[in-house]
Amino acid sequence: MTGPRPSALTTAVLDTHLHLWDPALLPYPWLEGELDRRFGPDEYRAAWAGASTPTASVFVQAECDPAHALDEVAWVASIAGDCGVRGIVAHAPLERGGRAGHDLDRLLAQPLVVGVRRSLQGEAAGFARLPDFVAGARLLAERGLPFDACVRPSQLPDVIALADAVPELAIVLDHLGKPDVGSARRPNDPRWSDWHRDLDELAQRASVHVKISGLPAQADGPWSVAQVEPFFDVALDAFGPERLLYGGDWPVSERTHPHRWLEAVGAWALDRLGAEGRDAVLSRNGEDFYFSATGRSLSPETPPSTSSTVPVVDPDSGLTR
Repeated sequence: MTGPRPSALTTAVLDTHLHLWDPALLPYPWLEGELDRRFGPDEYRAAWAGASTPTASVFVQAECDPAHALDEVAWVASIAGDCGVRGIVAHAPLERGGRAGHDLDRLLAQPLVVGVRRSLQGEAAGFARLPDFVAGARLLAERGLPFDACVRPSQLPDVIALADAVPELAIVLDHLGKPDVGSARRPNDPRWSDWHRDLDELAQRASVHVKISGLPAQADGPWSVAQVEPFFDVALDAFGPERLLYGGDWPVSERTHPHRWLEAVGAWALDRLGAEGRDAVLSRNGEDFYFSATGRSLSPETPPSTSSTVPVVDPDSGLTR
């Protein structure tokens, strides 16, 4: 792909979907292959070598063992200044229902926490409709934190049901719901898919936003701009420009050349929306969603703690104390 470097795209870029992990520090049961190693500040800078990194990022929980959810927050906070992290979307066990309030309050005590993700993609259909999960989601909404929904396309109806059950909960759909984009040589046409139908239905809920993120990981082999742009267009038609958020999904997507994804999204947004709309997708929409909505600052006055204190796991809540 050719195109401008990220620095030429906009004066500021907020990456709303960054992962970091170190399996030597915390257990990540899902890691395998090339991803089963440390991806921290040094690796992040190396991946962006020769290109301008995003101005700021929101770290999204990386599915470490749930018992170490608060340990993950503490670790990311300790390295946040080294890779531009200004907010953290943390794991919380919303399925605990009323008991999840304790976990959420402990997360809220962490200055960088701006949202919660309880990944749903590995759960059975209907998990997000269970009474306890809905009760936990209501507690999240009461605390003013948004919810990241990570699902497979077949689970989009569950996100619709959650949005209807808790209309006051701000929800952002990760990775456009992970549609099957095919390959660069044989791209899928999203127009007549169940994914398209369900995404349109989800967009009728004003509380829901969507991340333009993660599609390289859904591609069968190397991806192309022509392959993914029709999926961007579906999201734009459904949600409008004001509810689209840029996310990089490093290192799961475009591990070695993350600037390619930023360039692709930026060039597409510029073509469809002009410079102002592009900048909103790449920065302002994400800032409004995670920071304005929570009342927390994109640029905290107090830098994250770099304490080396080892957190202690609370066996009841699954979070650290």
